[in-house]
Amino acid sequence: MRRLVLLVSATVFVDTVFYAVVAPLLPGLVHQLHLSKLSAGVLTASYPLGTLLGALPGGALAARAGPRITLIAGLSLMAVSSVAFGFADSVPALDGARFVQGVGGACSWAGGLTWLVDAAGPRGRGGVIGAALGAGIAGSVLGPAVGTIAHALGRRAVFASVLVVAAVLIAEAGRVERAQARSTQGLRDVLAALRAPGVLTGMWLMGVPAVASGMLTVLGPLRLGALGAGATAIGATFLVATALEATLSPIVGRFSDRRGRMLPLRAGLASAAMLLLCFTLPGSALLLAALIVLITGALGTFWAPAMAMLSDAADQAGLNQGFAFALLNLAWAAGQVLGGGGGGALAKAAGEFAPAAVAAALCALTLATTVAAGAGGARRETMS
Repeated sequence: MRRLVLLVSATVFVDTVFYAVVAPLLPGLVHQLHLSKLSAGVLTASYPLGTLLGALPGGALAARAGPRITLIAGLSLMAVSSVAFGFADSVPALDGARFVQGVGGACSWAGGLTWLVDAAGPRGRGGVIGAALGAGIAGSVLGPAVGTIAHALGRRAVFASVLVVAAVLIAEAGRVERAQARSTQGLRDVLAALRAPGVLTGMWLMGVPAVASGMLTVLGPLRLGALGAGATAIGATFLVATALEATLSPIVGRFSDRRGRMLPLRAGLASAAMLLLCFTLPGSALLLAALIVLITGALGTFWAPAMAMLSDAADQAGLNQGFAFALLNLAWAAGQVLGGGGGGALAKAAGEFAPAAVAAALCALTLATTVAAGAGGARRETMS
């Protein structure tokens, strides 16, 4: 089990390194390629768009061909597309490479997490998800640092190095213990599971922080750059922010195993709503950097409980975990596309406060809904 946890953690770590690498590169690419905020948002959103369109095929591959093959397919796509991004020198090529990276990520996460959750069982689900997620977030910590190095040394050598790492992980995947038996479930089973209690709730609770995170990934670096921060300072900001997120994730995952999924989710919703409303207030790069760290920490309390909630609900509905994580990828990617691409477009049209306010409103409304639903459930239990 430990070897499997290490393999899956290393896979999601590498995947998120090359997802998060764009933040310190973005201001330079904006200048070099004359990108608007909308174009910058499209570039940032290309990865989650690939994840969005690859989510269900990745889940189907995990269910039918098995998690091992799915994880290897994801690693292969990630390696090839990362090299392509390093050598690309036009906007369409960069967008296309990021899109394929996202498809690879959908396969890696669906295969790896399905493999892990099936091996761990329901009682340890939050803890192992939190551990793997912590490794993934740690990759987001290193991603901005890798982006800063790529900014200084050039993208080609840095992005080409992923080929070696992917080859090592693929070889290890062939040696780790055998994965679960294959499933014959299909899209009809997925649609039926959407009617089960908790599945749509879990997806929504993955999508809301993804909207805020996507917005922050685009507008955070651009606003920091406008306030005078360079690539190194931007990279350092996101490094500290994601280090906090990585620290919180396994802690919150284990806490949700013991105390329930909703308690940490509600705390995250409340704090994120308040902090997002402050996004445009700081007048210095240092204050904005501190705020970005706090917002990222608040969003970090969502991921493990929401993922475990969706996995729990899929079990209850009899849905294969490969499809459960396909729905998870679908929710995350849709939120990232809306937050990144939509946030960039809205900022261009109405200013940077508008997308931050929309993200804050989503958090506040979700909090109010979950509190009301909890109160209604408690009243029904009392009456019965």
